[in-house]
Amino acid sequence: MPTIGFIGLGTMGAPMAANLLRKGYEVAVYNRTPGKADELVKLGATEAASPLSIAEAANIIVSIISNDAAVEEVYYGEQGILAGLKPGAVVIDSSTISSALAVRLAGSAAEKGAAFLDSPVTGSKDGAIAGTLLFMVGGDQAVVEANRDVFLAMGREIVYMGPSGSGATAKLCHNTIVGINAAGLVEGMAIAAKGGLNMESFLRVVQGGGAASKQADLKGVKIIGGDYSVQFSLALMLKDLKLGSVLSDGMNVPTPMLEAAKSLFQAGQTKGYGEDDLAALAKLYEEWIGRKI
Repeated sequence: MPTIGFIGLGTMGAPMAANLLRKGYEVAVYNRTPGKADELVKLGATEAASPLSIAEAANIIVSIISNDAAVEEVYYGEQGILAGLKPGAVVIDSSTISSALAVRLAGSAAEKGAAFLDSPVTGSKDGAIAGTLLFMVGGDQAVVEANRDVFLAMGREIVYMGPSGSGATAKLCHNTIVGINAAGLVEGMAIAAKGGLNMESFLRVVQGGGAASKQADLKGVKIIGGDYSVQFSLALMLKDLKLGSVLSDGMNVPTPMLEAAKSLFQAGQTKGYGEDDLAALAKLYEEWIGRKI
């Protein structure tokens, strides 16, 4: 099996790298924040000193990094991936970034004789741990197929979206829906709480009726229990909605619901809830209605 370089060991990246190790791959890991690699090293990973070292050691590189600025640093920095990227290498980037950056990265990789696949994921922290992520992928379809085993060591499904940038676009469209759904769920639950309803009973109604959604399944019990441990942070949801807003503005697509959801998550960030789970949006509504949901 080839050595895989893995960059970004946060909420999603660490369990993804662990699944590669469990499937028998040799994995070299790097994270910008020291200490994040310790548990993976215990599982058999080797820790690299820089993204450049990863690129020099591996022909397949997986990255999942928080935002465009961090991705720029990891790829284009003096000790970045592109400084050491080898001809024939394949980069699988699972970060949620702008489609414009994904296209630029694909062009930069091609100049090195390498392939870049924008491959964001959905499935949240639980899916990363269980290895049940869905990858939405942009880039050369033949390269996607040639690396199917690597994808399926970390997830359950690959959906090919089209040329470079298509995976990134799909993820921003997807997360626009996630943000709107989450805001709608919290708002409806706030009304129910203010109306004096039993919240466990109301959640059963939501999950069994036309309001059923993945967000209701993932976040309903967390909201009722005041559990804001992170599956997907409020700050990252806001970041994705901002990217979605830029994307839609560039397409001249009116997005009133996206903008409303973005404003709500911005309010949550301003209140200091950014590092909580996105379900912490409920704390805003609890302040507004004067009671717990």
